[in-house]
Amino acid sequence: MRALILTGRLVQDQEFIYPYYRLLEAGYEVDVAVRGHIDGKPQLGYFGTKIVSNVDTTTNIENYDLLVLPGGVKCMEHMRLDVRVIGIIKVFHGQGKVIASICSAAQLLISARVVRGNRISGYYAMKDDIINAGATYVDAPAVIDDRIVTSPHYKHLGPWMKAVLEEVERCKQR
Repeated sequence: MRALILTGRLVQDQEFIYPYYRLLEAGYEVDVAVRGHIDGKPQLGYFGTKIVSNVDTTTNIENYDLLVLPGGVKCMEHMRLDVRVIGIIKVFHGQGKVIASICSAAQLLISARVVRGNRISGYYAMKDDIINAGATYVDAPAVIDDRIVTSPHYKHLGPWMKAVLEEVERCKQR
């Protein structure tokens, strides 16, 4: 199984670190694409974690089973303006692959226009944005709808990643 974590400068550190290592622990091959990754230099998370890319945002996503979108409100302000980032999300969704989004990454789902008619979670302050995008906001540790697994906050990393792994397995067995 292969996963792509798509992130950028000022990502919420825990929302990157926990999924990265949890996926490795589950036997996934994990690639990281960092928007704005320049000349092999790591970008910093909000709390200073060095985030290093091993692929870029033009990578071929055909070989991935899972897309992980960590949050971080400052990170999302920049990422949602990048047409390549939004394009990756649209393609993943269009191919019926699982997308995992936590906290402020709900903004990316909204910008990619993949939430209408779905039940999703996201950071509490984004409730109105989620509703205005045509989705139903759900305040729960992990919400699964249309192969999108969402969570509102990093305090729910455990239940969220458990739901993510279960959803990938469920979709794989179809």
